Amino acid sequence: MRRKKLLLLVVGLLGSLTLAAAGCGGGNESSSTGTGGGPAGQAADQTLKMGWGAEPPSLDPGLATDTTSSNVILNIMDPLVRLDPNTNEAKPSLAESWDVNGATVTYHLSHDGKWTNGDPVTAGDFVYSWKRTLSPDLAADYAYQLYGLKGAAEYNSCEKNCDALANKVGVEAPDDYTLVVHLTSPQPWFVQQSAHTAFLAVHQATVEKFGDKWTEPQNIVTDGPFKLSKWEHEAEIDLVKNPNYRDAANVTLESIPGKIIVDGTTRVQAFESGEIDALDGGGLPPDEIARLKETPEYENYPSLGTYYYGFNMKNISDIHERRALSLGINRQEIIDQVAQADQIPATGMSPKGIAGFDQINPNSPWTPAAGDLDQAKDELSQAANPKKDITLFFNDAPGHKEIATAVQAQWKELGITTTLKQQEWAQYLEFLGPPPNNAVDVYRLGWIYDFPDAINGLELWTCDSGNNNTNFCDKTYDDTVAKAKATEDDSARYDVYGQLEDMLFGQDGALPITPIYWYTFPNLEKQSVKDTFFISPLDQIDLTKVVVKG
Repeated sequence: MRRKKLLLLVVGLLGSLTLAAAGCGGGNESSSTGTGGGPAGQAADQTLKMGWGAEPPSLDPGLATDTTSSNVILNIMDPLVRLDPNTNEAKPSLAESWDVNGATVTYHLSHDGKWTNGDPVTAGDFVYSWKRTLSPDLAADYAYQLYGLKGAAEYNSCEKNCDALANKVGVEAPDDYTLVVHLTSPQPWFVQQSAHTAFLAVHQATVEKFGDKWTEPQNIVTDGPFKLSKWEHEAEIDLVKNPNYRDAANVTLESIPGKIIVDGTTRVQAFESGEIDALDGGGLPPDEIARLKETPEYENYPSLGTYYYGFNMKNISDIHERRALSLGINRQEIIDQVAQADQIPATGMSPKGIAGFDQINPNSPWTPAAGDLDQAKDELSQAANPKKDITLFFNDAPGHKEIATAVQAQWKELGITTTLKQQEWAQYLEFLGPPPNNAVDVYRLGWIYDFPDAINGLELWTCDSGNNNTNFCDKTYDDTVAKAKATEDDSARYDVYGQLEDMLFGQDGALPITPIYWYTFPNLEKQSVKDTFFISPLDQIDLTKVVVKG
């Protein structure tokens, strides 16, 4: 809960259509009609050559905070539930069913779950794992995902008597296949939320034996549809089918060799030369998108995600300057001329397509699609001591430099001199904090939602959020987040979300960040897998659904 961002994104530039938008890529069912060596036109060789857009900072479910790590982890581990990629509805996975009784959720686990060393997967594994993620010693950025459990926040922040507080965390295993969760209040989103990597089980004996090396291929023990066979850091991640997975009969792929390729141009070259069958939605070079859109291998998926610039409020301390910087960004121009992936200009944090969007969206006066240079200059003139030389930081995934360069030119019209600084992804996350490095004036990040409820993005800006890199802290805002979490009725909760958006981006909002656009995931996929390869709005790729056509 202490440091940075999450599963934010390696996804480079992309924005978001509505969830119902036409033109998104492959579906969940195979529609192959070829004449390959397998049944129903399947190829005899079920190998998918993946192109991963970044080195995963961690394959430990308790520590992973980014989308690349998440996608690998969710294919080598077995979550309680998975989200339907079209509806975001929770579907059974390791949990065959569940009961919700107010603030108590009971999961009934499959008896067929097995770790790759042969041990059964039990409810006790989840109790251990959730408390491990909450442990102050692990210092997991995503510990707050579990704060819906009774006693979780208290244990995570403890400084003494921690064992006693661990025993009070609201999760228990009355038997090997029943997991009972006691929440602080009824939380309609919790079952969906439990699809997230922070809620996965890990194998206790392996973690305790190997420590921070437990995720290396020679040590790792997992329970999902695929196994980690090779991890050559910064170069390659290979997965193979797990024959002992409880639902192995419904997994077609046998092998997933994967190259780690950060540079967008190199990713495209690798794809077009046949080295790669599919990319992971992690960004395409902006100057290639117009050409790639005309190819049959191009897909563009809708997303629940927001691309934004954050302000270090200690450095950009005057609200009038933050307003000016936000007004000075021409979002539509960036989308049309730089990003070019049919994104939507953002008017608030919660993306178009989120449940209750029309009630939640603030239609911020500070985020006009085309910007407003005259109003920006007026706001800047009201700033008491504006900082005219600022430093903008961004990471090295495709598109961020081009967007930053465009913003640099737009801010120059305000008399602002912007120095651009690029960093490698893992270094960048550490550098940002929180609290942010004093060298940071403005930074770029994005948020791909972990579960399809607006609270997941709005709670980022609480005082003690591990993903709040802005120095923004407002007790009233925190209290309103708590109120939202305690509001069970959807419509009433959406009204509270609207209040939170207004506190951030409304007429008198604090503007700790300025949202730029809502993501899409432009991608490249060979025709042999395009029918079954799919990226969900939460940037999840379920490789169990992929079938290679002959």
